[in-house]
Amino acid sequence: MMVRMRKATAAKPSSAQTIPSEAVEAYIAGVPEPVRTTLRQLREIIRSAVPAGATEVISYGIPAFALPKPFFGYAAFKNHLSVLPFSGSLFDSFADELEPYSRTKSSLHLPFDRPLPAALVRRLVRARVAALPLKPAAKV
Repeated sequence: MMVRMRKATAAKPSSAQTIPSEAVEAYIAGVPEPVRTTLRQLREIIRSAVPAGATEVISYGIPAFALPKPFFGYAAFKNHLSVLPFSGSLFDSFADELEPYSRTKSSLHLPFDRPLPAALVRRLVRARVAALPLKPAAKV
């Protein structure tokens, strides 16, 4: 006898929910100190720049913010923290400001031994949000 199983899905958070995803908390808890503290600081910097309706999710195995699709992620790696705007072109317009940091086309690497560039990260988040496609207006 064969039984068909449905994939378990997490409930979508309500707009009133302000508690971060348990999966995001688990990811952060799994990062060793002192990196965990810096990762939490990065999360708060990003959180301060995302729109009010954004939710925290795990996307591509890393914490991210979504509106409703993930648009900006962050992660801890062995030698750096990464900021990932889920856009291959966002960094092009910030080339001069990003010069002091190593990066790939899709991620900015922030060293653990230097202060986080909070203002730069906020500008990246705001630029990414501004580049998101607008939802069509509801018909009346």
